[in-house]
Amino acid sequence: MGVYLSDHRYEDIKRIVVDLFVRYGVSCVPVNGFELATKMGIKVIPYSAIQKSKHWLLLKKSEDGFCVEKEKGEWYIFYNDKKDYGRINNTIMHEIGHIVLDHSEDSELAEKEVKFFAKYALVPPVLVHKLHIDSPAAIADMFEVSFEAACYAYSYYKKWLRFGSPEYTNYEIMLLKLFESVA
Repeated sequence: MGVYLSDHRYEDIKRIVVDLFVRYGVSCVPVNGFELATKMGIKVIPYSAIQKSKHWLLLKKSEDGFCVEKEKGEWYIFYNDKKDYGRINNTIMHEIGHIVLDHSEDSELAEKEVKFFAKYALVPPVLVHKLHIDSPAAIADMFEVSFEAACYAYSYYKKWLRFGSPEYTNYEIMLLKLFESVA
């Protein structure tokens, strides 16, 4: 049986994402993980910038990417630049999630949290709703995520519609204000 996040933790992560967007002025779609990382002072390094003889070590660590804290508060995200943009952007946001959520070790729980963090940050359901997007393909186009990620986001959007509050939460209202030029 897998690890589950509580409803309270999901709400915490959503608030953390919106607070991050407010702090760093993220206000347009598609959300760009590179831009956010740069604003946060995180250095983002493609695998291709590392000498070829060490590529196997990077790929052994992760096929997609990983983050490392070199000095206290000095973060680096290394990513596989042979992947497509949607996958890379998701990887960058995933790693930002590890940093922001202060994960100090790999665990099933940490992975569950950052997968949700990245999904929510890249495709917030309140924006899908406000933009009247009605298919995974339209999500993939608008938010520049992979079709697979768009399917997960669309499924989450449908759950958000079915089980969410009929009133927007404070953080959703804040998100809509941030993105008002889009939504």
